[in-house]
Amino acid sequence: TKLRLCGIDAPEIDQPMGVAARDHLRVLVAQGDGQTIVVPIEKDRYGRTVADLFVTISTEEEIHLNSQMVIDGMAYHYERYSSSCPQPQVLVMAEDIAKDGNVGLWQYPSAEKPWDYRQRN
Repeated sequence: TKLRLCGIDAPEIDQPMGVAARDHLRVLVAQGDGQTIVVPIEKDRYGRTVADLFVTISTEEEIHLNSQMVIDGMAYHYERYSSSCPQPQVLVMAEDIAKDGNVGLWQYPSAEKPWDYRQRN
């Protein structure tokens, strides 16, 4: 199953921070108990399932992968496609946290957004 995390966009692999973003998602997933919780929202035009993803850390804690990637500065809030997400305001707050902390992608204010990169290429 091909998934797209609802409301976020990470750099392409050949962009700066692309490999780091991919690897960061892998690290987040590995923190879970071996299961990823997929909450499907819709299908995109490429047939991928757009979803909220979670990993369970303990009986009392889950990581919402969509917002955690943004908080950690490894993805952008993709406002154009976040209106169908259950809680798009969480992504707005996550991006504010990343910007304020100047982490990840926000260390490079002139970095090209992935959607602009794809359009250009």
